[in-house]
Amino acid sequence: MSPTPAQGDDGVAAVDRALAIVDVIAHSSDPITLADLSRATGYYKSTLLRLIASLEKASLVIRRSDGRYALGRYAHELGRSYEAAYRLTEVLLPVLQDLVDRGSESSSFHVYHDDQSRVCLLRVDSHHSTLDRIRVGDLLPLERGAAGKLIKAYYGTGMPPSKDHLIAISMGERDPNCAAVASPVFGLGNEFCGAISLSGPQERFTPKAVKEMSGMVQEAARDVTNALGGAWPARK
Repeated sequence: MSPTPAQGDDGVAAVDRALAIVDVIAHSSDPITLADLSRATGYYKSTLLRLIASLEKASLVIRRSDGRYALGRYAHELGRSYEAAYRLTEVLLPVLQDLVDRGSESSSFHVYHDDQSRVCLLRVDSHHSTLDRIRVGDLLPLERGAAGKLIKAYYGTGMPPSKDHLIAISMGERDPNCAAVASPVFGLGNEFCGAISLSGPQERFTPKAVKEMSGMVQEAARDVTNALGGAWPARK
């Protein structure tokens, strides 16, 4: 017998709640208690325990001996599968490190998270004494910031790589004291993967520095795109 609409809606809501639990655990720097999960999600502990039981069966979440919760084996397998499919870490980290070693600002790679936010997937801090405070796993607004502009322009829009949209610049949009330049990365079939960003204190983003970093980040995005099987727009 097929479920009634109400039952179907309840099932979707349960999946949404379960995924919200996984999301909170994934973005927690340490294993998390049930009480902290309840505060973070707004769900009653009884609801959490019921949903966590299903997540434990799927090996998405584990309950440690100290009673705290962490990601389970299957969650890590999904992460490894994602990396294997796109080779993002293998290809991107050396490129991000090279940008920093050449004296740029901190380098990051940002990808789409949801309609309101992007997530910092990879990050290499610059050698400067003052930095912008962004860490791997941080959620940042999609509407503000250089990387956010590119993700909003390309992700899910069907827009092909365009020589007119290879650089984005933000000056104090997300944080009044910070600035960034970013360039898009594409993979097989020219599918948009994310954006490489160079970011730091706005005071160091002089017109000369912005021009130099814009060239650097575009070259880096081009090299990564080629390595991932994408096609960088040809100059005319």
